[in-house]
Amino acid sequence: MLYNFCFYFLVFIIYSFLGWVMEVFGKFIEKHRFINRGFLIGPVCSIYGFGCIFMYFLLDKYKNNLFILFIAAIFVCSILEYFTSYFMEKIFKTRWWDYTRRKFNINGRICLETMIPFGILGCLVIRVVNPIVFKLLNLLSDNSLIILAIIIFIIYIVDNIVSSVIIFNFRDTIKNIEKDATEEITMKVKSIFLHKGILSRRLVKAFPTMITNKDRLLLLRDKVNNELKKIEETSKIKLDTAREKGLNKIENLKKGVLK
Repeated sequence: MLYNFCFYFLVFIIYSFLGWVMEVFGKFIEKHRFINRGFLIGPVCSIYGFGCIFMYFLLDKYKNNLFILFIAAIFVCSILEYFTSYFMEKIFKTRWWDYTRRKFNINGRICLETMIPFGILGCLVIRVVNPIVFKLLNLLSDNSLIILAIIIFIIYIVDNIVSSVIIFNFRDTIKNIEKDATEEITMKVKSIFLHKGILSRRLVKAFPTMITNKDRLLLLRDKVNNELKKIEETSKIKLDTAREKGLNKIENLKKGVLK
């Protein structure tokens, strides 16, 4: 029982690390600089670890059917991403990623643009990477594997605690800011944390597009106001057009009567 837990925990850590590497590499290509991605301080993105563990236990039986595996991987990873976003927002009052401006999104938590890569990665994990990871871990003796897993588990728990303290501090900072402009709120919070310790600065750099609930409400308000303005302008144009047509008809009628 202990061995199995330690074995799959190390699998979780390996995939969390690989996910972190992928995120960092992606941001390096985009920003041309190193950004320590992820919720935690260490080089791990836990959502990738959980995703790969879930896929192994739920989808390994479909590894010989590539189509079903692809669709199922999209389904599993999308659900995980959606509910991770939902619960993190409920706990920390902050949305850590937002796909609202991307096409085919669901409540800004998941979008088609990320679903397709999920399917591809799922197929690679189940059919290619998993056998390699499992083979490497099986090279370790039982005692070595358990000791290694316990050491990493302790570090992982400490990292979660420290990171959570920083995030709750972030949430308390937001409560103390009373601004009416979305950009002002975001910039004010980031400015405060950029002048705090290195761990707080890392958080801001890791999630440059994070958005608070207050930000989201203000964005929604602005969006509604813009839509109302568009409707008002469209209605005004239609009324002016109808009035002009009516006046033209009256003029034509007058000319007909005079003749």
